Amino acid sequence: MKAQLTNRNFWLMLAADAALFALSLWLAFLVRFEFGLPPYYEAQFKILLPVFVPVKITCYWFFGLYRGMWRFTSFYEIGRLVQAAIISLVLLTVLVLFWKGFTGFSRAVFLLDCMLTVALTAGLRLAIRRSFEHGSESLTQALQSVMSFSKRGKGRKRVMILGAGSAGEQIFREMVRNTALGLVPVGFLDDDPAKLGRQVHGVPVLGPVDDLGELAAARRADEVVIAMPSATGAQMRRVVETCERAGVPFKTVPGMASLIGGNVRIADLREVDFADLLGREPADLQVERISGYLTGKTVLVTGCGGSIGSELTRQIARFNPGRLVLMDAGEYNLYSIEMELRHVFGFTNYVAVLGRVQDRELLTRVFSEHRPDAVFHAAAYKHVPLVEKNPWQAVDNNIVATRALIETAVAHRAERFVLVSTDKAVRPTNVMGASKRVTELIMQALTGSGTKFMAVRFGNVIGSSGSVIPLFMEQIKRGGPVTVTHPDVTRYFMTIAEAAQLILQAGAMGAQGDLFLLKMGTPVRIADMARDLIRLAGKEPGVDVEISFTGLREGEKLYEELITEGEDVVHTEHDKIMLLRNDNNWHGYGTREAYRTWLWQRLDELLLHAARFDACAIKRVLAEVVPEYAMQDAACVIGNGGNTEDAA
Repeated sequence: MKAQLTNRNFWLMLAADAALFALSLWLAFLVRFEFGLPPYYEAQFKILLPVFVPVKITCYWFFGLYRGMWRFTSFYEIGRLVQAAIISLVLLTVLVLFWKGFTGFSRAVFLLDCMLTVALTAGLRLAIRRSFEHGSESLTQALQSVMSFSKRGKGRKRVMILGAGSAGEQIFREMVRNTALGLVPVGFLDDDPAKLGRQVHGVPVLGPVDDLGELAAARRADEVVIAMPSATGAQMRRVVETCERAGVPFKTVPGMASLIGGNVRIADLREVDFADLLGREPADLQVERISGYLTGKTVLVTGCGGSIGSELTRQIARFNPGRLVLMDAGEYNLYSIEMELRHVFGFTNYVAVLGRVQDRELLTRVFSEHRPDAVFHAAAYKHVPLVEKNPWQAVDNNIVATRALIETAVAHRAERFVLVSTDKAVRPTNVMGASKRVTELIMQALTGSGTKFMAVRFGNVIGSSGSVIPLFMEQIKRGGPVTVTHPDVTRYFMTIAEAAQLILQAGAMGAQGDLFLLKMGTPVRIADMARDLIRLAGKEPGVDVEISFTGLREGEKLYEELITEGEDVVHTEHDKIMLLRNDNNWHGYGTREAYRTWLWQRLDELLLHAARFDACAIKRVLAEVVPEYAMQDAACVIGNGGNTEDAA
């Protein structure tokens, strides 16, 4: 009640209703007397007005019509409004009957006033709802909603919805419309003081989220739905802890970055995962700029079946390219994304190419036949320990393949080339990071050739292939221990969807060899991540599941960096994308051409050493090309036989 009286919108609606009540009475007199109101009835209007308005406001208050959130007005509220108008008609009739005996009063005025009151006040509420959404629910849907809500029987799951905003309201509507789901919403919880005590389609906002334990017990809730897609990581962490203390099973809707269409459905509900606790804000995309280089164009995505490549493919398909060329060396990965495009997205303007990017003859055929306008190069080996033990594969799959793709793109005059890089390319301590830094240098050495080149550097993505999270979840499932390399090891994280969206955005902004850096937020301690995942599994760290520290692996850093020596950060027009500027000295060689000649000689040496499986020689050349590469003193593994040679 107190929150309602301090709500500005409540007083605005009260004032608007009072004005409409006065207007409905005046129009009733005018209509009854054909818009020629005699002085006697004009005086009667002035007598009745101070009585009609307070009585109607009282009836509307009694029927809870000032506790709802008017942006969610439905047939439930309209039904209550009709009831309130009829009761007010009865009360006013009885009052005038005892007061004046109804002598000299027109009964038609009272009936017209009741109908006009319903029409005007219902119209106001529906107009408010219309202003908050592009389309309203159909009459059939609304009637189904009311009928479904009235059929709440035994044996159905009682659900408490956390969040009385748009997402919560959409979840509510689907629950009451589709009785086959077997879900009954029994109340909302929300921390917004302005919503407390109000109603969404007749279901009350009971209190703040912190009161979940008490309110869930009082309402006999069987499950909780967290309908807070824009919650921050800290907010989501608090909500999850509250649900766990209450002992009620809980699910959540996807974050805003995943809800591209803006609609929330029951089918979208899922278990809370670490991405929710990370709380990344959705990327603000400049859709028109992205459409300008994707819509109607031919787009090539390498590594299209991988974690980043597949999400890039999904995002690009939404922009309706003229043709999407999918290239991947993995047969199953290529087949999976092909079937997803066809059967989930209904997108069929694609060509699937099974093959390796380092196959120059295949690349020439693909570019000659399809003439891609934009190229996204996501194919790469990324697993640090494996690549460290097999450095020749980094040379072949990361360096040789990238050079072949870039040179083919230049030869066939591709408009745009986007290289997917990594934060491990910054002051690398491992072969994988050093090889990715070399690919950035190759790209920059070939700028000025007519193709717009850009690279996008970012940290770890949640759910990518080789991610530590699936390993942790499997260890938790087995009862532990969860293995973490070091108590202080930290990493930057973002979701796959956000990374792909920002790569597309950077692709619209780049020019000549630009190196973009995605803002990764605050680094996360892996040990803290392990504890969060254990709690999400309903267990207690150190009690139900132990955490074991195993020591840093070969080539692994305690923390990752995003900027290397000689680079300056420049803010761009997009708040989540920064531009890294080089010193333009071409690493001491003065010109691009001189540097390119030197770099190409080093690449030839790398190829020669890779053909001989000479790990130490590969690392020495990498250190020459990437001076900031801190080659470790570990022995160099050769092949599968365990032969070693010194790095000196």
